[in-house]
Amino acid sequence: MSPLAIIFLLLLLTISAMAKTRQFEWRVEYMHWSPDGVEGVVMAINGKFPGPTIRARTGDTISVELTNNLLTEGLVIHWHGISQRGTPWADGTASISQCPINPGETFVYRFIVDKSLLMNGRGQFNCSLAAQFSKSPIPQCKLRGDEQYAPHIFHVHPNKTYRLRVASSTALSSLHLAVGGHKMVVVEADGNYIQPFSVENMDIYSGESYSILFTTDQDPSNNYWISISVRGREPKTPQGLTILNYIPNFASKIPNFPPPLPPLWNDYNYSKSFSKKIFGLMGSPKPPTRHDRRLFLLNTQNRIEGYTRWAINNISLVFPTTPYLGSIKYGINNAFDTKSPPNTFSKDYDIMKPPPNPNSTYGNGVYMLKFNTTIDIILQNANILAENVSEIHPWHLHGHSFWVLGYGDGNFTTEDAETTLNLNNPPLRNTVVVFPYGWTALRFSADNPGVWAFHCHIEPHLHMGMGVVFAEGVHLVKNIPNEALTCGLTGKMFAENKHK
Repeated sequence: MSPLAIIFLLLLLTISAMAKTRQFEWRVEYMHWSPDGVEGVVMAINGKFPGPTIRARTGDTISVELTNNLLTEGLVIHWHGISQRGTPWADGTASISQCPINPGETFVYRFIVDKSLLMNGRGQFNCSLAAQFSKSPIPQCKLRGDEQYAPHIFHVHPNKTYRLRVASSTALSSLHLAVGGHKMVVVEADGNYIQPFSVENMDIYSGESYSILFTTDQDPSNNYWISISVRGREPKTPQGLTILNYIPNFASKIPNFPPPLPPLWNDYNYSKSFSKKIFGLMGSPKPPTRHDRRLFLLNTQNRIEGYTRWAINNISLVFPTTPYLGSIKYGINNAFDTKSPPNTFSKDYDIMKPPPNPNSTYGNGVYMLKFNTTIDIILQNANILAENVSEIHPWHLHGHSFWVLGYGDGNFTTEDAETTLNLNNPPLRNTVVVFPYGWTALRFSADNPGVWAFHCHIEPHLHMGMGVVFAEGVHLVKNIPNEALTCGLTGKMFAENKHK
């Protein structure tokens, strides 16, 4: 699939004077569709792909009655970036906050909005809008404009400033965005305003979102390219392209110059330079000056029973059949391993080499965090099973934003803890990257009652074990709907209570 088949998120942060309840009925079903020019089966909502738009204001209540018509698959919907304060069962994480919604079942997601979401996504896999500028044999796209995979054209007027809100929902690769001939000013990251800075292009990792400003100050007789390229992995697809259409030019007018060239896919110094420019806006909340608990999480690639897995501190995460939220809230025994996962890893571990013992173990333990305490996370990256290879991992925390205190190369050290961490103006994020052979330091307040996932946002990495689970203040969670917990031991408990 073309790298342009991504999700754009519009974060509407307007405070509503009169909060409303906005109700929706969604049916999830299979549908044949061609989002990138190759027909396949997609999951559609109410016959639409991408799904329908939700428009709301901060403070509104969203109620989505979701029916699963997929026939063979359970599903949940995670509302990425919504903190779910007071409604942790609506986070949409199977085996953590709720049971999967089985085929034929209906579940109601109900929560208060602190961001709103708009979605779209199209791309071209087997042709290019800019084939005449390419050295590869890919053909020129010949489009009428009404195809399912026709590009989403951005129509603009000359000498105006526009705000583009963009996020990546890729399952594997990082992306690189450029608006040909135009400078971009980055002003917001993951729903939090940052100190504005100017770039010609930018990297976006899976799960991240940004707002950028650009001014249409170029030659108004031309249209311009908006390009998306693969980063962090060797590209196997052409650039994703669409057109910035200067009105009154025809939208079909192809720019008369080639699309912007991205940096090399493995130029990690380029990636680091962008991430290190992001600071919190003056007046933004500052982190607590001290932490109550610090966890060191080592990312490694391992093997279990001959299968390649990912592990954190040598434990590869698997999920229990009973959602953690229910088993912890109701004190159900034997639902998961009550032994805490390791807080750190061996000081002798050499992150520059493959693991000396590649074998790992499965686990489903939980980090129990004392409510209203300050938690530091040190994400430590390392070499994978193959020699001289370390990968980028974007990490996403549910239920919270965190302060990004810093990045570094090699092992995190005591000196880094004392001199490198930024406590003055770190940005608030909910997704952050850890670079190859490096570390990333985070701080957050464990102040949102519930059970929350913290995981690599590369989808196969999560399914292969790269994640952990945090629980905090679960005793304070109230009014969990029984429908969220009808599987596993909580389902059995409800059935037994019903017959008493």
